Amino acid sequence: MRKILLITIILFSAIFVSAQWQQTSGPFDKRISCFTVSGTNIFVGTISGGIFLSTDNGSNWTAVNNGLTNNYVYSLEVSGTNIFAGTWGGGVYLSTDNGSNWTAVNNGLTNLNVRSLAVSGTNIFAGTNGAGVFLSTDNGSNWTAVNNGLTKKYISSLVVSGTNVFAGAETEVFLSTDNGSNWTLVDNGLPHNYINSLAVSGTNIFAGTNGGGVYLSTDNGSNWTAVNNGLTNMDIKSFAVSGANIFAGTNGDGVFLSTDNGSNWAAVNNGLTNMDIKSFAVSETNVFVGTGGSGVFLSSDNGSNWTAVNNGLIYSDYFNVSSFTASETNIFAGTDGGGIFISTDNGNNWTAANNGLTNKFVSSLSVIGTNVFAGTYNGMFLSTNNGSNWTAINNGLTNIDITSLAVSGTNIFAGTFSGGSGIFAKLYSGGVYLSTDSGSSWTAVNNGLTNIDITSLAVSGTNIFAGTWGGGVFLSTDNGSNWTAVNNGLTNIDIKSIAVSGTNIFTGTGGGVFLSTDNGNSWTAVNNGLTNLVNSFAVSGTNIFAGTNGGGVFLSTNNGSNWTAVNDELASNYVKSLAIIGTDIFAGIEDYGAWKRPLSEMISKVEELKNVNDALIYPNPTQNSFVLDIEGVVFIKLYDMLGKEVLSQNTNGKTEINISHLPNGIYNVQAISNDGIIRNSKIVKQ
Repeated sequence: MRKILLITIILFSAIFVSAQWQQTSGPFDKRISCFTVSGTNIFVGTISGGIFLSTDNGSNWTAVNNGLTNNYVYSLEVSGTNIFAGTWGGGVYLSTDNGSNWTAVNNGLTNLNVRSLAVSGTNIFAGTNGAGVFLSTDNGSNWTAVNNGLTKKYISSLVVSGTNVFAGAETEVFLSTDNGSNWTLVDNGLPHNYINSLAVSGTNIFAGTNGGGVYLSTDNGSNWTAVNNGLTNMDIKSFAVSGANIFAGTNGDGVFLSTDNGSNWAAVNNGLTNMDIKSFAVSETNVFVGTGGSGVFLSSDNGSNWTAVNNGLIYSDYFNVSSFTASETNIFAGTDGGGIFISTDNGNNWTAANNGLTNKFVSSLSVIGTNVFAGTYNGMFLSTNNGSNWTAINNGLTNIDITSLAVSGTNIFAGTFSGGSGIFAKLYSGGVYLSTDSGSSWTAVNNGLTNIDITSLAVSGTNIFAGTWGGGVFLSTDNGSNWTAVNNGLTNIDIKSIAVSGTNIFTGTGGGVFLSTDNGNSWTAVNNGLTNLVNSFAVSGTNIFAGTNGGGVFLSTNNGSNWTAVNDELASNYVKSLAIIGTDIFAGIEDYGAWKRPLSEMISKVEELKNVNDALIYPNPTQNSFVLDIEGVVFIKLYDMLGKEVLSQNTNGKTEINISHLPNGIYNVQAISNDGIIRNSKIVKQ
């Protein structure tokens, strides 16, 4: 049985042996972000793999990345014999030889996160993530911002219709009739959901929204009408136009086809093994789709049938792992954009498990018995079958931007965030939500919570701690009914992470790590050797691991008094998440997926977990109590499957332990004798 965050470590000396981290085989996928077609050449842009070219209708692909120093390609466009690539962080690249060579062309481009490109004659438009639209009239040699009238600057999509240029900007659509010199808001009838994509079919303009489906304008954007009949998924990520056929790609339900300008839609997914559609391309009678994990698929019969065409499309697109958890048989990894992955072999291999998961940005994971909970940027999801299927459970959640989860007995707490600007404006009220019925319903529990931007949650016995961004730490002793700020000694109140180790509470802030030994009443900085922002903690007995932003992984064996870097062979020092599972520590490394390392390599000695003799704990399974039969004075602790302490008690000889107040499930038992002998076992309450 896997024991999360509960490995008893006997520290004989602070000697670290020479060892290293190992990258696991994931989680990664093949995300196809964009296409463009130039004659018989088909180009695909990928997330982290750069650009690939096919000259035989997708039968074979070849990487064409010479000179491309940024491999995060979000947009591609053709202008004559020139091919332009918009990247995330590297700006715009130009190829004049069918992709054989690329050159950065960013003079005047003040924002290098280019989400979209469009061509109108000799004009090239670039839509950026925060700086609006830029125009080049000399094949990218120079760029000028053209944002007059453009009140939203996060540009997701650009399309050209005759002399008109349309921009999807956050929750609005803007029109320019003078090559971007001036923009006019054209939003009558739009739902003000985020605009993911735009497409032109003759005189018709289509807008794909996040959660609102498809909208059609027949008058250059002056008016919009919802055209969603037949659509079973309202998250529209992409479009393609092939003659009279309109294809719409959804986030989770595959491809839909309309033959009547959007009046009716029908799913066309035969042969399509990945239903997350990121992009399209049309080449003569062939339609290509780029998926969010399974590469490229081709249909030559208007979507009736699809075939994977990925020969030569070889690269590893590692996801950022934002959270880990484990059940009895599986390890779960929640990612930023790839959804949830499962490993059944201790992280050696990972498989995507996203059926029913309509949002793939997973912030947090928790396991209670046979239930797995996933908090995403668009709501809560529950799986009752080890991740095979997921169901949205958002009843009562007025904010679905979930940042953190915590479990206390049968209570589930969800932290939400309301802060930000631009596309991250305060659309919802944040705070903490509580469910007492396995997520079927949620209630806001924010009394006394003066800051509702929740970044982290932690449980210590009957105490619930909430970390906020800008408001410090709050404590509830009554299941969230009331909260009190506990910030005495905290010199930085931007809280990133919280962890509990016995009676010690650790918090990672914008100003380092702080320790409280009195339930948050007072805090002391414990940063000796630690200089970076702490994104995550993992606790193993008296040993604390800290995952940092730029400094890698640090270990303290003395409650934070001193920290030592333990980064041997890590590909990056940007650590998104940490978890201790079994005898290994797992780390989510930015852009490099999941890594793991045996605890025994970082601590001089890790005691093998030896079960207490079954005769010493009985009956097992039990219903309301069990007997601990060990001579002498023994201090006993019970931990749930998330490593949270749920009971502590001193015993002397044979003692009956009452657990009637605990929910059914499996608990780890730790018995510590006066002579220092530590015994570990498990008890099943049913």
